[in-house]
Amino acid sequence: MANKGPSYGLSRQVQDKIDSKYDPDLEQILVEWISRQCGSGVGKPEPGKQGFQAWLKDGCVLGQLINSLYVVDKPVKKIQSSGMAFKQMEQISQFLTAAESYGVTKTDMFQTVDLWEGKDLAAVQRTLSALGSLAVTKDDGTYLGDPNWFFKKAQENKRDFSEDQMKAGKNVIGLQMGSNKGASQEGMSYGRPRQIL
Repeated sequence: MANKGPSYGLSRQVQDKIDSKYDPDLEQILVEWISRQCGSGVGKPEPGKQGFQAWLKDGCVLGQLINSLYVVDKPVKKIQSSGMAFKQMEQISQFLTAAESYGVTKTDMFQTVDLWEGKDLAAVQRTLSALGSLAVTKDDGTYLGDPNWFFKKAQENKRDFSEDQMKAGKNVIGLQMGSNKGASQEGMSYGRPRQIL
């Protein structure tokens, strides 16, 4: 964490709610995938949130991860460990830019401070899960983990109908258009009629 003291009141409740979204089981899957994807050189973190954050905080592991998903033309050109906060945050930012160009949507992305200051590590998990899902879906041979770790995103299912099928479809009245198949309320009576005095 950065130079931030403990929070109290509503701030504490909000932070507790954010912290409760962190999934230790997902952490194990992500650590295993990143270790397989990047090789043994990245090592493994201490179990728990703080270990996970410390492992990814300098951006080197993230840079190697995104580079491993590209066959040629690696997006993060220079990966080097640095003790300076600005350099670490810059490498995290490079990872986020490369992940977005890989196909991760903006809504699945975390902010740099979410990882660097440890504000929302669940968002970091969401981004890495979305990246893993994209790698499984693309199926271009760069994904080195178990395909069952991440869900496969839906693909386009384009259909071609013949002219006869299109004409037959115009004759069908959908239920959303108000057809009630000849039913009416005739003969329905519940209770006594309204008394007007």
